[in-house]
Amino acid sequence: MVKRYMPAAVSLWLLLVMAAPAAWANALTVEPDRTQLYEGEVLTLTVKGSMKIDINLTNLFSFDLSQLPSPNIEKVQPDFEILARNQRYSVQTVNNEMVGEITWTYQLAPARTGTLTIPELTFQDSTSAPVTVEVLGGTPPNQPTPSRDSFIELSADKADVYVQEQLVLTIQLYFSGNLIRGELSEPAHPDAIIESLGKQREFARYRDGTRYRVVERRYAIFPQQAGELSLAPISFEGQARDASGQLRFLRDRQQLFDVRVKPVPDSYPAGQPWLPALEMTLTEEGLPATDELSAGSNLNRRLTLQAVGLPSEALPALPQAVPDAIRSYPEQPLRNTETTPDGLRSTLQQMSAMVPVQAGDAVLPAIRIPWWNTQTDQLEYAELPARPYRIKGDSAMIAAPASDAAQAPGSPPSVTSPQPPGDEQTSPWLISTLVLAGLWLVTAALWWLSRRRRNEQVQPERTGNANEKQAFTKLKQAIQAGSTQGSTLLVTWARLRYPEQGLVTLEDVLRFSGDPALADALRQYQKGLFSKQRTTSGDEEGKRLITALERLRATRKTAESTPGLAPLYPAGLSN
Repeated sequence: MVKRYMPAAVSLWLLLVMAAPAAWANALTVEPDRTQLYEGEVLTLTVKGSMKIDINLTNLFSFDLSQLPSPNIEKVQPDFEILARNQRYSVQTVNNEMVGEITWTYQLAPARTGTLTIPELTFQDSTSAPVTVEVLGGTPPNQPTPSRDSFIELSADKADVYVQEQLVLTIQLYFSGNLIRGELSEPAHPDAIIESLGKQREFARYRDGTRYRVVERRYAIFPQQAGELSLAPISFEGQARDASGQLRFLRDRQQLFDVRVKPVPDSYPAGQPWLPALEMTLTEEGLPATDELSAGSNLNRRLTLQAVGLPSEALPALPQAVPDAIRSYPEQPLRNTETTPDGLRSTLQQMSAMVPVQAGDAVLPAIRIPWWNTQTDQLEYAELPARPYRIKGDSAMIAAPASDAAQAPGSPPSVTSPQPPGDEQTSPWLISTLVLAGLWLVTAALWWLSRRRRNEQVQPERTGNANEKQAFTKLKQAIQAGSTQGSTLLVTWARLRYPEQGLVTLEDVLRFSGDPALADALRQYQKGLFSKQRTTSGDEEGKRLITALERLRATRKTAESTPGLAPLYPAGLSN
């Protein structure tokens, strides 16, 4: 067993003793993975040093990782931010002496653009040479673009927009290697409504000879105030492994140019909803192509307003004006917004049931909705022309105006032909008599149905009288066992024992019994059920309750001999 663990102990010993005070240091080297990078990218800095190992058993078990020596890397601040650090060791024999080589790897993020210097670093008695790194803020003119691990590109479909006009923002994240984790921020602004345009796209693209994986996201932005729209920078932070398996930090940060937001043009009609859109159309369906209608016929008119570049919530309600000769019963409007890579497409649909009720000429008025064409920068109208109709046939009238509320929304009421002139002189007393007679018949029918339902519910209880003895036995067993179902079983037994009383709740049973001793015994029994500690007193309370119930069971009470009020909720209405 000792031989088995000896190699591991020796290896650990060789690594730990490098922290010994007596050390011999060799040269300290500093190597950045590149000397030119973009702002927002991460620089990998490798520092190598060595020290003589003094093998000493005294520090084998007192080793502390926090006390290991390391270069004074903090000197790179504030020009660089230290994102991560790592170190590894190797041991070799040089001139019969044990020498440990230590490699530190640092991930550094430049804090600004320009020429930055990694100063001299020291480790033990060794000092490194300074290293110069150039951080670019953009692609230098007439120079090749250096390879980048990751970067963000932002673009917008317009340089300026009107207030509440759609602006499509495209975010593309380029990265190389196998992405392990990453977080890409989303656009945000307190004075803008921002909608995501569907799911992100992922594809590959070559840029300056390097193959990148690309994540693309699109957003529709609707500025709510005129002026300058300045979005917060879009940032990305992540980690990826390159082809050699090395872990690299990815980081970038880009900001979109300021977008000018223009106010509503003075030429736009005052008092009308402001509708800046790429396209807008208004269509109509359901009405006959001819110019003739029949009195009493049922028509279904569908108006559809479609817009490109606006959400459906921004579309105004469609006019519902109709002539007096036509009755209209509109439904609730239907709104729908569809997201596409190019922006939002919205629809507002209005269905109306229409009934011609008066013969003669009638005209459905024109509908004219102003909107601003953002492509041509001009005022336009989505409109339907007026539609004249000739209504033929006898004038129709609503048979029962009061019944409109009982019909489904949008369904036309029943329509009847006008009565002969002699019927209009019908006596109001006759009408009142017929109405009262109808109400009386309805009341009688409801009373009969209620009585029948109550009899159907009470009948099972009466047929269960044969099981009253069995129910009482279960009740006593539950009380003796201290079960919480005792209260429920008590009501069940009481309803079987006294079906004519219509007992529903525990309070009904206690009120019917009129026995204070039963009420007190039940209260003490329930109190014992829910106490934290159940003692032998609980058994005594159960016996008292059973005695009181046996006394109630021995007394056969009837509805006629029982004083007091009936239960608040009779059995027929308890459900």
